[in-house]
Amino acid sequence: MALQIPETTSTSIGDYTIRRATPGDSALVMDFIKQLAIYEMMIDEVVATEHTLAEYLFNNRPFAHVVIGEYKGEPVGFALFFTNFSTFLGRPGIYLEDLFVLPEQRGKGFGKTLLAFLAKLAVDNGFGRVEWSVLNWNQPAIDVYKSIGAKPMDEWTVFRLTDSNLQSMAKQI
Repeated sequence: MALQIPETTSTSIGDYTIRRATPGDSALVMDFIKQLAIYEMMIDEVVATEHTLAEYLFNNRPFAHVVIGEYKGEPVGFALFFTNFSTFLGRPGIYLEDLFVLPEQRGKGFGKTLLAFLAKLAVDNGFGRVEWSVLNWNQPAIDVYKSIGAKPMDEWTVFRLTDSNLQSMAKQI
C-alpha cells in the first residue's frame, strides 16, 4: 500500500497551506536543502543536484516524499520524509529527514504545522510513529520538538557508513 499524501492541505494558520511537491519543484527543494545545510554548517557535504532529486523523488516509486509549506502563496519551508518500519510495533512509520523553514519566517508556527501534517499523515495511514534526528547544538529546534511532546532517544546513537567505508563494507559480502 502506497503512502497517501494529499495534494494540498489547509492549515489552522491563515493563508498557510501545505502541498505535495511536484517535479517542477526540484530547484526549490534543492534551494531549501542548501539553506538547511548552510544553517547546519554542512554545505560542503551537499552533493545532491536538481537532477538527482527529480530522479529519486519524482518517479513512479519515489524513495522519499516532499511537502512544501506556503504562506500567502509563497514557499516558506519544506519537509522531506520517507517511510520506515518498526519491528517492535509491527507497523510502518515516517522518518523525517529534513525540516526547514526560512529564517525570516520562523516563530510563526510553520515548522510545527509541518510536523502536525506528518503526524496526521501517519495517523491517517495507520502508521505507528514519526521520528527524526536533530543536531545536539540546535537548541531552538530541540525546544520546539520538546514543546510538542516529542521525546529524545538519548540512549540511541546514530551510525553511518559512507564513501570508502561503505564501498569497503560492500565488498565483504
